[in-house]
Amino acid sequence: MTAPRPTVRVGLIGAGFVAHIHGLAYQHVRGVDVELACVTASRPARAQAYAKEFKVARVAADFRAVLADPDVDLVDLCVPPHHHAPMAIEAARAGKHVIVEKPLTGFFGPSATPREDMLRSALAAADEVLAATAAAGVRLCYAENWVYAPPIQKARRLLAASGGPILRLVGEESHSGTHSAVNKHWVTGGGGSLIGKACHPLGGALYLKADEGRRLRGAPVRPVSVMAEVAHLADTAVFRASSPRYLNTVDGADVEDWGSMLVTFDDGTVAQISAADTVLGGIRNSMAIYGAKAVVLCNINPNDVVQAYAPDPAVFGDEYIVEKIETKAGWTAPQPDEEWTTGYPQEIQDFVECVAFGREPLSGGPLARDVTAVIYGAYLSAATGHRIDLRPFL
Repeated sequence: MTAPRPTVRVGLIGAGFVAHIHGLAYQHVRGVDVELACVTASRPARAQAYAKEFKVARVAADFRAVLADPDVDLVDLCVPPHHHAPMAIEAARAGKHVIVEKPLTGFFGPSATPREDMLRSALAAADEVLAATAAAGVRLCYAENWVYAPPIQKARRLLAASGGPILRLVGEESHSGTHSAVNKHWVTGGGGSLIGKACHPLGGALYLKADEGRRLRGAPVRPVSVMAEVAHLADTAVFRASSPRYLNTVDGADVEDWGSMLVTFDDGTVAQISAADTVLGGIRNSMAIYGAKAVVLCNINPNDVVQAYAPDPAVFGDEYIVEKIETKAGWTAPQPDEEWTTGYPQEIQDFVECVAFGREPLSGGPLARDVTAVIYGAYLSAATGHRIDLRPFL
């Protein structure tokens, strides 16, 4: 007699961009039945529209109504970063498994706050989330899609087959700027390009090195130091004098729109990670991995699976091209399945399985905490001009 398939019931918090990506990903889950039990959002009309589009059973009044719902097993937090930690802690204490979008947490306060205070505050918040989920015996799923992106997973398998260590990683995520104003201010975004974009290639690099360490020496390779520089390029006189402007800038933004960091690992190897909100031409997600026995180049986005040309942006009408592209005119690289290439269905599949079968996710609390430590260490490095020893904070 065949055993019944397990069912995971999901409560979604938020109904915006990320919630839409997750909604599509839930439709592709295999081997486990997923019920979208309820959704709530700060704008009720958006929650109603989301429920209709994704066949969510009901619209909840607010976040706490979702937590009180006995039909919810897993809470999916698709909300701005400053809500992540407090909501994750409440969800855990309510006995719910929780998905937290990147970043796990951060420092949300005045931009003039000393960077070491930011680092300690962000890590204290991360530790509180990890402690709450551990105490409640629930899964903390850190939604770092780069871990699950097929190019990164193929790189992991190729490097494992080669048998040698990774010596250097070079990763970047950049585009022309977020459309969300909350990510342009310390009080709601916790920083700029480093926390909002560099977290992705950094998460991928930390994942690959940790996997290598477990394979070659029986313990994860960990980051031990970071050096960094940041800039607010849209706040320069040369940019303000330029016209027309194509970047998604926000007047009064107090966070960096470019950053680069050099991370050193405990085995002496390095990662170079960059991110920017000042790059035209669509989103750039790439990782170059230089091993002792192999080199692997991951072009998550853009890639040349499809190339297209149009003399006028109206030619392709409403057909989607690629995230953050400014125009459909000229040569473009349309993505036939951007969600799959960037790892969203695979990420949600793993998280649902973790809840259904009681195992830990590939991307969980330890990775989320290390990402937090490195990024806020990078902010401290950029402010002081010194290399930051991360070992006291790990």
